[in-house]
Amino acid sequence: MRIRLLILSSFFVGWLISISSFAASNCEADGDVKFVCGPVSPEDLALIPETPWLIASGMEDDGYLYLVNTRDASSSELYPRLSASEMHDQETYTECLGPEPNSFMPHGINLIKSADGILQLYVVRHGAREAIEVFNVNMGEMAPTLSWIGCIPAPDSVVFNSVVALPDGGIAATQFQLPEGVVWEWNSDNGWSRVPGSETAGPNGLEVSPDGRWYYIGGWGSRSLIRLSRNQTPVQVDSVDVAHHIDNVRWAPDGTLFAAGHVGPTPNSIFNCLGQGQCEGVSTRVTRVSPESMSADEIVNYPSSELFLLGTVAIQVGEEIWVGGIAGADRIARFTIP
Repeated sequence: MRIRLLILSSFFVGWLISISSFAASNCEADGDVKFVCGPVSPEDLALIPETPWLIASGMEDDGYLYLVNTRDASSSELYPRLSASEMHDQETYTECLGPEPNSFMPHGINLIKSADGILQLYVVRHGAREAIEVFNVNMGEMAPTLSWIGCIPAPDSVVFNSVVALPDGGIAATQFQLPEGVVWEWNSDNGWSRVPGSETAGPNGLEVSPDGRWYYIGGWGSRSLIRLSRNQTPVQVDSVDVAHHIDNVRWAPDGTLFAAGHVGPTPNSIFNCLGQGQCEGVSTRVTRVSPESMSADEIVNYPSSELFLLGTVAIQVGEEIWVGGIAGADRIARFTIP
């Protein structure tokens, strides 16, 4: 979640030319918790299927997409870079003339394989423009590269947070806003529209069921995971409370959902931790949720420290849960699956 900007502005607003792998300096384990060092503020994570590669988004400074090798824990800046290619799909993405790589500031990301087998990456982007940027992921001999194919500008005055591709085409994105935000849908025929019944306090992370019938929304303000029907009348809404604010929501290999986030002893604890480094009592949490029974089981509880302030996303990598975070941390935390 883009909490730093939330604090400052109400509620929001091939390789490199020379390959630069980050050195894992001061990257020792913290007890049983290991780290991948390099990516700065890796707010969201996405695995490239059937490969050792992972993409992380970081919003610090101008912002980068990072490429992480899960086998050796090395990482490099993936985008923007001068050697990135452009393959503009002007029939689908008509409103953006070019990629605008400066002041990129990537936020939520989502990676899917299209019906014709092409890997596509959707990126919530702030900075120079508020939009969903769309890339093809090219699997090269050395490492994946990206080709920009277009973007979808956000509606006027809307700031997005998370994005997910829909199985029947188009995308959906959350508008994080307090006291009430909403989920939006987009397709190339009708543009953007608000999703009925999605209004909640700070909708943050977002996933969709494989059949496209259900949304799973991270309720940051309500500390709950919300299951919302899609294209059904009347709208059906269920939720399960968790012990923390939910940031990103991601599918686990076993069909459950990882709801990752953070919590503190008072409502202002998170903002004091981010803005002033006062993190006493603040912790990163990950809860596993069953999408059928809407039952919840907390599996990670990690106190904030100078190494890792606030977790925002969890994915499974082999026998570990990898957790990305914000606030300038230069690492991804790795926990053994309980």
